Amino acid sequence: PHAIKQLETANLPVSDLRSKSWDEFAKPGAPKMDFVFTVCDNAASEICPVWPGQPITAHWGVPDPALVSGSTEQIERAFRDAFLTLDRRIGLFLSLPLSSLDGLAVKREVDRIGKQ
Repeated sequence: PHAIKQLETANLPVSDLRSKSWDEFAKPGAPKMDFVFTVCDNAASEICPVWPGQPITAHWGVPDPALVSGSTEQIERAFRDAFLTLDRRIGLFLSLPLSSLDGLAVKREVDRIGKQ
Protein backbone atom coordinates (compact mmCIF):
# COMPACT_ATOMS: atom_id res chain seq x y z
CA PRO A 1 0.00 0.00 0.00
CA HIS A 2 2.90 2.43 0.61
CA ALA A 3 4.23 2.10 -2.94
CA ILE A 4 0.78 2.70 -4.42
CA LYS A 5 0.29 5.70 -2.13
CA GLN A 6 3.63 7.15 -3.29
CA LEU A 7 2.68 6.72 -6.95
CA GLU A 8 -0.71 8.34 -6.32
CA THR A 9 1.01 11.24 -4.53
CA ALA A 10 3.09 11.73 -7.70
CA ASN A 11 -0.15 11.73 -9.75
CA LEU A 12 0.78 8.55 -11.59
CA PRO A 13 -1.93 6.11 -12.72
CA VAL A 14 -2.08 2.96 -10.62
CA SER A 15 -5.31 1.19 -11.60
CA ASP A 16 -3.72 -1.36 -13.97
CA LEU A 17 -0.57 -2.01 -11.93
CA ARG A 18 0.17 -5.41 -10.46
CA SER A 19 3.20 -7.28 -9.24
CA LYS A 20 4.69 -9.57 -11.89
CA SER A 21 7.22 -12.36 -11.87
CA TRP A 22 10.04 -11.98 -14.36
CA ASP A 23 9.00 -15.39 -15.68
CA GLU A 24 6.11 -13.57 -17.33
CA PHE A 25 8.59 -11.68 -19.51
CA ALA A 26 11.00 -14.55 -20.20
CA LYS A 27 8.50 -16.98 -21.72
CA PRO A 28 7.73 -17.38 -25.43
CA GLY A 29 5.31 -14.77 -26.72
CA ALA A 30 6.23 -12.26 -24.02
CA PRO A 31 6.38 -8.58 -24.98
CA LYS A 32 9.73 -7.58 -26.50
CA MET A 33 11.85 -5.54 -24.14
CA ASP A 34 14.66 -3.24 -25.19
CA PHE A 35 15.83 -2.57 -21.62
CA VAL A 36 15.62 -4.44 -18.32
CA PHE A 37 16.50 -2.71 -15.05
CA THR A 38 16.74 -4.59 -11.76
CA VAL A 39 16.22 -2.39 -8.72
CA CYS A 40 16.28 -4.71 -5.71
CA ASP A 41 19.57 -4.49 -3.80
CA ASN A 42 19.59 -8.31 -3.66
CA ALA A 43 19.16 -8.64 -7.43
CA ALA A 44 22.78 -7.66 -8.06
CA SER A 45 23.89 -11.06 -6.78
CA GLU A 46 21.03 -13.08 -8.28
CA ILE A 47 21.14 -14.90 -11.58
CA CYS A 48 18.72 -13.25 -13.97
CA PRO A 49 17.02 -15.17 -16.77
CA VAL A 50 18.15 -14.94 -20.35
CA TRP A 51 15.75 -12.39 -21.75
CA PRO A 52 14.26 -12.91 -25.21
CA GLY A 53 15.67 -10.47 -27.75
CA GLN A 54 18.79 -9.72 -25.69
CA PRO A 55 17.71 -6.39 -24.17
CA ILE A 56 20.27 -4.09 -22.57
CA THR A 57 20.31 -4.79 -18.83
CA ALA A 58 21.48 -2.75 -15.87
CA HIS A 59 21.24 -2.95 -12.11
CA TRP A 60 19.85 0.19 -10.50
CA GLY A 61 19.91 -0.96 -6.88
CA VAL A 62 17.67 0.85 -4.41
CA PRO A 63 17.31 -0.05 -0.74
CA ASP A 64 14.04 -1.95 -0.34
CA PRO A 65 11.65 0.41 1.47
CA ALA A 66 9.44 -2.55 2.45
CA LEU A 67 12.21 -3.66 4.82
CA VAL A 68 12.11 -0.40 6.79
CA SER A 69 10.53 -0.57 10.21
CA GLY A 70 9.67 2.33 12.45
CA SER A 71 7.08 5.05 12.50
CA THR A 72 4.64 5.63 9.65
CA GLU A 73 6.65 8.75 8.79
CA GLN A 74 9.92 6.76 8.57
CA ILE A 75 8.32 4.12 6.36
CA GLU A 76 6.72 6.72 4.07
CA ARG A 77 10.07 8.53 3.83
CA ALA A 78 11.77 5.29 2.74
CA PHE A 79 9.20 4.81 -0.03
CA ARG A 80 9.50 8.47 -1.05
CA ASP A 81 13.31 8.20 -1.17
CA ALA A 82 13.13 5.07 -3.33
CA PHE A 83 10.63 6.76 -5.64
CA LEU A 84 12.74 9.91 -5.98
CA THR A 85 15.87 7.87 -6.71
CA LEU A 86 14.15 5.90 -9.46
CA ASP A 87 12.36 8.98 -10.81
CA ARG A 88 15.70 10.79 -11.15
CA ARG A 89 17.34 7.80 -12.86
CA ILE A 90 14.42 7.34 -15.24
CA GLY A 91 14.62 11.04 -16.13
CA LEU A 92 18.32 10.68 -16.91
CA PHE A 93 17.64 7.56 -18.96
CA LEU A 94 14.90 9.30 -20.95
CA SER A 95 17.29 12.16 -21.74
CA LEU A 96 19.82 9.83 -23.39
CA PRO A 97 20.21 10.34 -27.14
CA LEU A 98 19.53 6.64 -27.80
CA SER A 99 19.35 7.00 -31.58
CA SER A 100 22.89 8.39 -31.74
CA LEU A 101 24.55 5.89 -29.36
CA ASP A 102 25.70 2.38 -30.17
CA GLY A 103 24.77 -0.54 -27.92
CA LEU A 104 27.98 -0.44 -25.88
CA ALA A 105 27.66 3.28 -25.25
CA VAL A 106 24.03 2.86 -24.15
CA LYS A 107 25.06 0.03 -21.80
CA ARG A 108 27.80 2.23 -20.32
CA GLU A 109 25.34 5.08 -19.81
CA VAL A 110 22.61 3.00 -18.16
CA ASP A 111 25.21 1.45 -15.84
CA ARG A 112 26.48 4.95 -14.97
CA ILE A 113 22.95 6.17 -14.25
CA GLY A 114 22.43 3.25 -11.88
CA LYS A 115 25.35 4.43 -9.77
CA GLN A 116 23.87 7.89 -9.25
